Amino acid sequence: MKKLNSQSADFENQLKALQAFEIAQDPQIDATVAAICDDVRQRGDAAVIEYTNRFDGMNAHSMADLTLSQQDLKEAFFRLPENVRHALETAAKRIEAYHKHQKQESWSYRDENGTLLGQQITALDRVGIYVPGGKAAYPSSVMMNAMPAHVAGVAEIIMVVPTPRGERSDIVLAAAYVAGVTQIYTIGGAQAVAALAYGTQTITQVDKITGPGNAYVAAAKRRVFGVVGIDMVAGPSEILVIADGTTPPYWVAMDLFSQAEHDEIAQSILITSSPEYAEHVQAAMQALIEEMPRRNIIEASLKHRGAVIIVRDLDEACAVANYLASEHLELSVENPSHWASKIRHAGAIFMGRYTSESLGDYCAGPNHVLPTSRTARFASPLGVYDFQKRSSLIEVSAEGARQLGEIASVLAHGEGLTAHARAAEMRME
Repeated sequence: MKKLNSQSADFENQLKALQAFEIAQDPQIDATVAAICDDVRQRGDAAVIEYTNRFDGMNAHSMADLTLSQQDLKEAFFRLPENVRHALETAAKRIEAYHKHQKQESWSYRDENGTLLGQQITALDRVGIYVPGGKAAYPSSVMMNAMPAHVAGVAEIIMVVPTPRGERSDIVLAAAYVAGVTQIYTIGGAQAVAALAYGTQTITQVDKITGPGNAYVAAAKRRVFGVVGIDMVAGPSEILVIADGTTPPYWVAMDLFSQAEHDEIAQSILITSSPEYAEHVQAAMQALIEEMPRRNIIEASLKHRGAVIIVRDLDEACAVANYLASEHLELSVENPSHWASKIRHAGAIFMGRYTSESLGDYCAGPNHVLPTSRTARFASPLGVYDFQKRSSLIEVSAEGARQLGEIASVLAHGEGLTAHARAAEMRME
């Protein structure tokens, strides 16, 4: 891992270099995705079937071959061992309970002239959630995307998940059963995103698409944005651990591994004011790496994007953390509430030495779909609010029409919009 010291004369440039990561679209990928999306928009089901057979090694003859029923989901759930079913149900209950606190309600008030002003909150009609398939199974992604939509009151939750060579994951399908997914299609890639965005003869167009995917999925989400809403275009996973030296080094080492094992371009960073503690953590990493099944991925991630940053004190650690604006921030310190108050930019803040980031990934309750690549400076975790929309309410009284009409008339004439002014003036008479 790279070693940085805040006292270095070139520290600011080193920090910027640490964050440098090319997230621009690959022109070749973008061109391929554009062609696929246009084809799906024009040919619908036929194009989806063709691309699914080509890219996922399937032998589908119709969309019926790529459609799962609620009974399929239920059977997958009951094929699982009891302890796995219990884990899914418990995680779902915790995620639901947390997200219920986010649900917004309509509100209104009347001002001094009797005019009613307010906001009407409504759920989206239909959403699509993309769940990766192939290399690994991600039941947590199912629940983190579907549960907030369910709590928001979305009537239809349509899930797409690739099943290369027809291999279905029972735990993913079971998670969909627990999370209230209403329809599943076993398709993936850009063709699945396009099908959700434009609709096909079988798949109904959705209002918003959420969920992670590979570079082709990300490019497709960028392309269809505007036709439908999207959650975000996520970058590589990140963890930043601020440690005061009181947490067992092995715990911190494994927390750093927990993100590094996602991908060779994931990022794990440790910030501490103790060079000695940093050495202890690195020694723990050397000892633990031997037992990691994804050792090669972890080592590549730590070598290319990992870092240990030595700072003067925890105040400076928080300042650096605010600049980095990481997806996951662990405050592995005494009195974490005090230091959390100094954090302005982070996707999720894990407070105290017992709070591993992995608990947030699966079952703590808050959403694990988080802003990456410093977008936590302006973006938030996925939540119920992403599946609700707001309409303004305005009901003007007769007295309000006289008072507000005069103001509107003056401003409309100032903009040269005579019809605007007259529409207001007529109600003043």
